Formats: sequence, structure tokens, C-alpha cells
Amino acid sequence: MPSDTVEIVEVAPRDGLQNEGCLVATHDKIGLIARCAAMGARRIEVGSFVNPQRVPQMADTAEVIAGLPPRGHRSYSAIALCLNIRGVARAIAGRADGMAGADEVGCVLVATDSFGLRNQGQTVADGLRATAEMIRLATADGLCAQVTIAAAFGCPFEGEVDPAHVVDLVLRTIDAGAQEVALADTIGVAVPRQVGDLCARVIDRAPPDFPFRVHLHDTRGLGPANAWAAYQAGIRTFDAALGGLGGCPYAPGAAGNVATEELAYLFGHSGVSNNIDLAAARAANQWLAGIVGRSLPSRVGRANDFPQSVEQRATA
Repeated sequence: MPSDTVEIVEVAPRDGLQNEGCLVATHDKIGLIARCAAMGARRIEVGSFVNPQRVPQMADTAEVIAGLPPRGHRSYSAIALCLNIRGVARAIAGRADGMAGADEVGCVLVATDSFGLRNQGQTVADGLRATAEMIRLATADGLCAQVTIAAAFGCPFEGEVDPAHVVDLVLRTIDAGAQEVALADTIGVAVPRQVGDLCARVIDRAPPDFPFRVHLHDTRGLGPANAWAAYQAGIRTFDAALGGLGGCPYAPGAAGNVATEELAYLFGHSGVSNNIDLAAARAANQWLAGIVGRSLPSRVGRANDFPQSVEQRATA
């Protein structure tokens, strides 16, 4: 991918909605996915195959995926998050009987034992073994298998995470067959220098041109700045959620994802091409606010259009 181009992966239908107090109807989730595709998202996290008792918002993921347009008429890749081998099996089952199904399986490997036990009931060592098996099963069925290293920049229970440990986890998931790896600031504690340093380290240690992503949360208002630091380090793919929605049910104090609109504005006004139509994203923001019944956190989503025309400035 050229150095002046980035891709924004839309995660609002999964990570954005999973922590919302109101249950969003299946048809509205499908409507959200359609709007995300219309605003330019070419990869969309459409849901997660997790225990519905733990994450009730995702209980209808199979129905959402079944309701997506047929594969031949879809201009985006559907990503399903899976926390264990059962989730991958459900993703594979959803591809049967001519249904569109998921195109990618997103596996999660937590960087610390404390958070891993709360999030998935497994230590880091357990997670490495489970992730390798999930990758094997997914790729054997033709699904793209990507891995997110959660809490890569800090853990809500153990504090700072050793960057060398994260690099080791990245290399081990690549050895296990991961086709893409994301570094996640799950609780939004990272600062730009930290993000730039860790991104540069994994890029330096990985095979040439291996695809990396970053997944940033904006808990402390540094999401866009951290994204820019990752870009300067060589990252070209970024997760974001429409409106800045999101949060992890098992990470105390975690706020929403970095907003899609804010990354589109940041990169667009910095001369970096990206795949998101900002005007369409702002319109989708307003629609989604009506669905969840509140204004969304994104600052760009609430701000006036910029730049204004000469006529607009004259009447302001």
C-alpha cells in the first residue's frame, strides 16, 4: 500500500455496540453495516461469536451475518470476532448453505494473565495455544485469520506491559499462521511516543511487508494523536468506530474507540488518502445516534463542516 494511503477498518457494529446499554435490533445492525459500507469501509467487523450471556448485544451475530448481502454483491469484507475455537466453528457453520458468511475471523490474544483470565478465562500461555488452533481451523476453511494483541500498551489489572513481551507474542502469532496482527490499546492508556516505538519494533522484527493494524481507544483523548504516531512508524491500517462508540465489558474504565470521523478528518486534512467519505460518515453518525438514543462521542461528528465556502463564511 502506498505510503500516502491508509485504510480505516470499521468496528462499530461489533466493538462500538457491544457495550451499549440498549439492545440494538438485528435489522438496525444490518442497516448500520450497510451505511458503513456506503461511507467507504471495505472491512467491517460485523459481530462476534461469544457467549450471549456475557455479551448480550452480540447474541444475534449469526442472524446479522445471515442477513448480509450475498458475497458476490458485497463490496466489503465481513469480520467476525471469535474468542475461542467454538466461535470459529460457528463462523465456519455460518458459511454453509449458500449464505454469505464471514470472510475473516478475528482472534484475540490478551497480553497479560490477569486480563486474559477475565476476558477469556485463559492465561497468556493458554491463549497462545488456543489462538494457534483457531488460526489452523479458520484458514483450513478458507477464512482469513487475523489476531489482535489486546492490552498491548497497558493492562487494567497489571499496569504497564513490557514491549519485548508484546513483540514476542506478535512473532509467535505470525509463526502460528496469523495473516494480520493488530496492536490494541484496549483501555486507552497509550501515548504517542509509546505507540510509535512499539509499532516500529514489531515492524522491524516481522517478515518484510507483514500487515499490521492498530486498534485504539480514546479514553484519555489521545486516540487521534496515537494514530498519527502509528502512521509515522509505518502502520497503514487502523480500526475505528463510527461516532467513537465502544468499550470492553471486562476492562474497567475503558471508553470508546477512536472515532472513524476523527481519523478520516485527521488523515484527510494531513494529505493522507483514506477510504472514508467524511460527509457520509457524519450522516451515518446522526442516524446511529437516533438508534442508540443519544449523541455520540465523536468530536468531528458534532463539529461544523470544514472548510466552509466563502458564501458560508460571509453569513456566519
